Amino acid sequence: MEKPRLLGPTVVASMLVTLCGWSSAWAQASVDGATGLLAKSQELKARLADNPFGRPLVLESMESDSVVEGNVYAVLDSPFAAVSRTFSHPQRWCDVMILHINTKYCRAAQSTAPTRLKVSIGRKTPQQLGDAFALDFDYALIAAAPDYFSVRLSSEKGPLGTSDYRIEFQAVPLAENRTFVRLRYAYGYGIASRVAMQTYLATVGRGKVGFTPTGPGADNAFIGGMRGAAERNIMRYYLAIEAYQASLASPEEERVEASLERWFSATERYPKQLHEVDRSSYLAMKRLEYKRQQSAEPRN
Repeated sequence: MEKPRLLGPTVVASMLVTLCGWSSAWAQASVDGATGLLAKSQELKARLADNPFGRPLVLESMESDSVVEGNVYAVLDSPFAAVSRTFSHPQRWCDVMILHINTKYCRAAQSTAPTRLKVSIGRKTPQQLGDAFALDFDYALIAAAPDYFSVRLSSEKGPLGTSDYRIEFQAVPLAENRTFVRLRYAYGYGIASRVAMQTYLATVGRGKVGFTPTGPGADNAFIGGMRGAAERNIMRYYLAIEAYQASLASPEEERVEASLERWFSATERYPKQLHEVDRSSYLAMKRLEYKRQQSAEPRN
């Protein structure tokens, strides 16, 4: 992995809370195969139908002494075959990831084995790539069956002692041309990364919260800290998946703009957690970043 520039701990931490990963200590939480995922859809049926998100979605998060993990379970209003076709292409994942406000760049280097996504993560405002943090994800198509789809993005190392990065996306078909999906992300961290993130959350990130209520009847109190950061970012990634899939119904020349507009509108439904900039600022920044992403050569 490319050596990053020396950055202050709060800057690095603000990048870290957007990154994704996995720890083998949480392997038992995995939902494997079509049977397991369909069973999960039945288990969550009532919560998918009635929840605070205003869409068929359940969000869960966990934190241990060395791992933060988040899961989104949701129903996409798209046929399974279309979802499987979309997310089996590595570059489509980059078109999804660039919608996230902290993603500055993503290109699939398909000449490598395995295919690698070269990603740059940075601020929520315009930024030169040289000032962003470079992270490479290995892309793996785990399953592409008629009744089950699974993709994994993974990276062994990250900044400040973080490790075992992974994004997992699984899908199974439902009735009425809908698809049940699970998006999972987590990262492992050491003492240095915990201190850096806690510094960020106590300063720049102060007051930022996630989606889990902190107690019965606590309508205006939500989880903060590292779990709160994890919940904000998994929601941003899921909403990017939803927005991108929906944008494919638009004419090809309008899809980028449609996905950007859909993502921003979706995040603004949760302003307490996800609002960062106004619409015009987001769109102007992302148009330039998307254009940069289409450059001839992947990021060095």
